[in-house]
Amino acid sequence: MFFVPGFIHRFLGLSNMAAVVARHKHFGQEYLSKKQIQQQVQLNKLFVSFHQVEKKMPEKYIREESMIRGPKFVVRLRSHTVYENSAIKLFCTVEGYPTPQVKCYACFCRCATDDTAMYTAVASNTHGQASTQASIIVKSKTFFPELFCCFSDVILPEIKYTKINITFTETFDVTFGKEGDKATLTCKMTINPNLANLQPEAMWYRDEHLLKESRWVKMESGGGVAKLTLTQLAKDDEGLYTLRMVTKGGDAVHRAYVFVDGKDLDYCPYSLLFMFIFSLLLGRCEVGTENWVQCNDSPVKICKYPVQGLFEGHSYYFRVRAVNSRGIGRPSRMSEPIAALDPTEFERLHATKLGGRLDVVTYYDDLEAEGKAPGPPSKVCASETDRTYVVLSWVPPVYHSKAPMWYYIEKLQVGAGSWQRVNTKVPIRSPRYAVFDLLEGKDYQFRVVSANMYGVSEPSEPSSVPSAPGQVVATRETETSVLIQWAPPKDPNNLIGYYIDSCVKGSKDWTSANHKPHKQTRFVVHGLTTGETYGFRVQAINELGLSDESQESAPLSVRAALKLPSFPYDISLLYCDGESMLLNWKQPLHSGGADVTDYYIDKCNVAKKTWKEVNVPPIKETLHKVGGLTAGSVYQFRVYGANLTGLGDASSPSSPFKCEAWTMPEPGPAYDVTFTEVRDDSVVVEWKAPVYNGASAITGYFVEKSKKGSDNWSKVNESSVNHCYLKVSICGLETGESYGFRVRAENTNGIGVASTPSDPVCIKALSGTQEIKCGVDEESGDIYLSFESCQMAEKSKFVWKKSYQEMTDFSKGIIVKTSGSHSTLLFENPDKEDLGTYSVSVTHTDGASASYKISAEELEKMLALSYDIRNPIIPLKTELAYKILERGRMRFWLQAEGISSAVTYKFFANNKELVNCEQTKMSHDAATGIIEMVMDHFTDDSEGTFTVQIQDGRAKAQSSLVLIGDAFKAALAEAEYQRREYIRVKEGPHFMEFLSIQIGDNASVTLFCKVANLKKDSVFQWYKDDVEVISEVPADLNSGVCKFPLTNFSKRDVGLYKATITDDRGQDVSQIDVSGKGTISQHCLIKYRKMDSKIPASERMRIGGNPAMATLEIVEPTDKDKGMYTIETVDPEKTHSRTLDLSGQHWTQLNEGKTKCSTLSLTCTVCGDPKPLVSWSKNDQEVEPSDQYVIAMDSGKFASLTIKGVSLEDSGKYTMTVQNKYGGESVDIIVSVYKHGDRVPDIKPTPSPKRIMPPTVPIVIPTAKSATPAPAAAKSPAPPQNAKSSAPPRGMKSPTPTRKK
Repeated sequence: MFFVPGFIHRFLGLSNMAAVVARHKHFGQEYLSKKQIQQQVQLNKLFVSFHQVEKKMPEKYIREESMIRGPKFVVRLRSHTVYENSAIKLFCTVEGYPTPQVKCYACFCRCATDDTAMYTAVASNTHGQASTQASIIVKSKTFFPELFCCFSDVILPEIKYTKINITFTETFDVTFGKEGDKATLTCKMTINPNLANLQPEAMWYRDEHLLKESRWVKMESGGGVAKLTLTQLAKDDEGLYTLRMVTKGGDAVHRAYVFVDGKDLDYCPYSLLFMFIFSLLLGRCEVGTENWVQCNDSPVKICKYPVQGLFEGHSYYFRVRAVNSRGIGRPSRMSEPIAALDPTEFERLHATKLGGRLDVVTYYDDLEAEGKAPGPPSKVCASETDRTYVVLSWVPPVYHSKAPMWYYIEKLQVGAGSWQRVNTKVPIRSPRYAVFDLLEGKDYQFRVVSANMYGVSEPSEPSSVPSAPGQVVATRETETSVLIQWAPPKDPNNLIGYYIDSCVKGSKDWTSANHKPHKQTRFVVHGLTTGETYGFRVQAINELGLSDESQESAPLSVRAALKLPSFPYDISLLYCDGESMLLNWKQPLHSGGADVTDYYIDKCNVAKKTWKEVNVPPIKETLHKVGGLTAGSVYQFRVYGANLTGLGDASSPSSPFKCEAWTMPEPGPAYDVTFTEVRDDSVVVEWKAPVYNGASAITGYFVEKSKKGSDNWSKVNESSVNHCYLKVSICGLETGESYGFRVRAENTNGIGVASTPSDPVCIKALSGTQEIKCGVDEESGDIYLSFESCQMAEKSKFVWKKSYQEMTDFSKGIIVKTSGSHSTLLFENPDKEDLGTYSVSVTHTDGASASYKISAEELEKMLALSYDIRNPIIPLKTELAYKILERGRMRFWLQAEGISSAVTYKFFANNKELVNCEQTKMSHDAATGIIEMVMDHFTDDSEGTFTVQIQDGRAKAQSSLVLIGDAFKAALAEAEYQRREYIRVKEGPHFMEFLSIQIGDNASVTLFCKVANLKKDSVFQWYKDDVEVISEVPADLNSGVCKFPLTNFSKRDVGLYKATITDDRGQDVSQIDVSGKGTISQHCLIKYRKMDSKIPASERMRIGGNPAMATLEIVEPTDKDKGMYTIETVDPEKTHSRTLDLSGQHWTQLNEGKTKCSTLSLTCTVCGDPKPLVSWSKNDQEVEPSDQYVIAMDSGKFASLTIKGVSLEDSGKYTMTVQNKYGGESVDIIVSVYKHGDRVPDIKPTPSPKRIMPPTVPIVIPTAKSATPAPAAAKSPAPPQNAKSSAPPRGMKSPTPTRKK
């Protein structure tokens, strides 16, 4: 629509579907008087109602349709006859697809005035053209303006709009979503006054762009609710969303940011401009079809691509898919339909009026040129690159001349030094051109020159990415967000927007704060961690890519910006004495980010209605006595809170309080009723005792509760409590409901006034709430109470209480240690006074708190465990023992269950500490747990007590070994023997086996020995009674075996025999006494026969005796042993024999006198959970239950193996094994059965060593270490004698003097 101007021609282009021919243009005002202007203004008011209708008309959009059509006028222009200087609005409506372009041409027909003419509107698109005409007749003025003005003022009074107040009650906050999800933004509001015919209009904006209903955006408004639904989130949907509720008297605004993050492995570009990818694939679809065709064969790396192969006049959709190393992403949201038309075609049209109804329409380019050379193009960039070609695009210069303009492109191969013109023959008229035949792998620069018939411009400047943004400044905003501001880049270079990155201080993990280019130079980063320190940086982006990063901002800790505190509330009267009042109030709900440290009170005498200050110095507590009051007067009070920022708002005036002394016998009100330890089934209520006790002392308290919004109060405790706290359990509460609590004190005169109710509390535990943990520190042995808070603020503190009274005395060994969100209460020296309930609360949180009660039984257990930890003992596998090594060195050693490499130890001899040196070398093996000391010289002075003290960390152990008397003499003798043996063996020829006697079956006697370490000149000699004798058998020095047979052994062979081995290195001697007092005292051959068969010696047939008697012992005789037995004694002179018949009566008497068999029981006590299994074995073979072996388990812990009829065959090693899934142990028992009459050795009972067995299945607790085999037992003071050999022990060496060295 337009006001008809008096111009030669008229032209108008419309972008919307409704063709608006002109826009409120006044004409001819330079010829009007002041009255005529006023008349014109009044006349314009006639169209107010029409404008209102027009604004309410929904705008009409033509959506893509399957049928493409030419333009058609639905509402045509209408002719008008008007008075001179009147305003005319012409309307027409056109439809068609693609959207028609509308032009209006005016023809003047023999009119008396300049503006009387025929007006034509022409609509055209690629499928045709349509037009409509209307005539305008302008008449001269014949009416009275004054009368018209008065009439207009009467019928059109000035409109005054009703003021409508809108208050948001619920608003949407910062929203985070992922692509493909659904998001809804909702605001609830109150409208006052709420008039049905004047409802506010809800207008939604994204980044200041008005949103309209579409398949992606759904809007709802009405009933005090405005809702915006984003049906399927995409990158395009990220931005700052603003709701503007518009009324005639103003508007109400709320805004918040919506972040859209890409899904894993499912990303897509946004707004056809998405970066941080390797390349892009472009697709198109013609309107009316569903066939998507890929436009580029190979991906492009920048966000611009010239699409070819389109049909002129047809409309297309476009979409883009991103490609990176992990694959091809989802397609972007498709674009609006775009027609393949030259957008500058109509701008180049020029209409010339020839007169009458004839117009000549030409292009500016076809007119005769005039003017000067054009300016240079700008922003040359490569919109597409390939191996051998590049597509260039640029921005044309500002050009107003009528002369045609064209372009020349020049290229420069880097390093060549000269520019070459690419299009020498064909001028380019479009600001886009493809350059081919480039060398692969070479770098090129391009520039563009514009030209016309008057000359050539200067070359363009090469385009590039933007420069880095300027300084970045971060400032606090909320507890989870920070405001970022920065300076724009010096060289924007067609800037698209900015990306903001954040990074936690100390790390290099930069995270993008926005997923869509942000156009402004300030941005609020949301979703940060409270108390964490961040750095920020910014990058600019254009079509060619990202700029360098800006400098990183100064580190900033995320905290809420300081604000003024809110107002205190709930002012209550605690006591009045007739001249003063004691007031109490609650702290402000919002501290403004800083502690509220000061309070100020105003008072008002209700009768005088004037407010006065009570205090000039600030009050530090929420309790204050206001003096200087008039008895009988009524007062009101109000309180201000102040923090570092300043003074907050005043509280609401208190209830009127009359100044009269309290004389009631009941107690006054309790105060400061708070709650803590909120759980799903309980809450702890705390309060402070009343200031006024009444006529007697307070005896208890009652707690009352009431649901939020209700005035019905009910008792929580039927009987009063005598302390200022009470835990309210689930029996009287409902999970998820909100309750208020108040307290009444009681004395002997009755129940007093109720306290001010507490703030409502929702009976629901905080997310992540943890309880107090009680235990004993494994290192220090201190008993501790530990609490970890689920919430923490910068100024949060842990407040520990005992019996809900804050702990202030820490002189008795109680220490509080706090680190981050963890706080520990340590008891260094706990005793019975520390029994009770301990609680902890965390300030500046939503009520993070917990409590724990230490009982006497639990304290006793923890004290025992604490003592064990503070005084640990290193368990020992073996006590201190000794072993004699070669050269007579003495090794003192013990083995612990386990030691670390940092173990320390000391050895003492007779309370004198020994030093680690060559004479006493000390060492340990952490793997086996063995600690040892090797004493190089063990002498007569070494007799006494040896002790070792061990310390490993705090663990200690001590073990002693007493070597005095016979034990010391035996050890010393063995040490000296080993010392002599070492010298003898290592330095010259020696006896490997000393002299011994061998007796043959025919009673032959042979002296036997063996020598070693011989040389060729070594000499072996035999002596009898120190007289050399010659053996019938020469000594075999090659094998070292030397024999001296005593043929027909008789008394003449009795004597002291000696053997020597000698060479230049020395001599060794061995001797044996064959004098009748030694090993051989008989000189006869004894033969045992049964039924003329020789009886060999065996375990059952034991042949023995002494010089006076020969014996044959039958062990466990059976019926097979019946028969005639003969004993023959043979000597060189004659044979003697004796016969015994073991059959008949003799056999019967023998069986009757046989010793009765005894019973042996092996018993052990076992324990374990689960109940262990017990097994027995003999000589590593499992024992099966039988008549002889009885296996039993009594009372679940006494395991026994009973052997019935014990015999010699029952001797051996018995092993009992006890085991469950966590492991086990085994122990060996040596059973020795002696025949009746044999001497049983005097053996001291010693505990058998245990062997640890590993678990059979994996378990959670650490597995027990397998026992390290104990070292060889200490040698006895003298070498043992082999029971089966007749050779004498080494200890019986002859007293022949040792060789000289």
